[in-house]
Amino acid sequence: MRKPRDFDTELKALEDKARDLKARKVQQLGELVIATGADALTTDELAGALIVLAETKDTGKREAWAKRGAAFFQSRARRSAPSPDRDAVGAPSQPDSAQQASSGTGAA
Repeated sequence: MRKPRDFDTELKALEDKARDLKARKVQQLGELVIATGADALTTDELAGALIVLAETKDTGKREAWAKRGAAFFQSRARRSAPSPDRDAVGAPSQPDSAQQASSGTGAA
């Protein structure tokens, strides 16, 4: 005989996975807002802009926005690749040098 399936356990696992995916989506959206500098906008401004974007049916505008977004991510990927070198160059700066030195020894 086959072992009976535990539907309650499977359902709970699926609900947990869906909750985790939603939390990750929200986190990534927040990171995107910060990365683009949109966190400087008020929530009303940001919500209004997103509503306009969502309501836009003009494919030309959408394609232009998509190209701009792709360029943003490509340039960001290139900038984040050499980040260890960039941090090393920034280390000697006067105001942050004490903080970087203390954080560097704490991390080691």
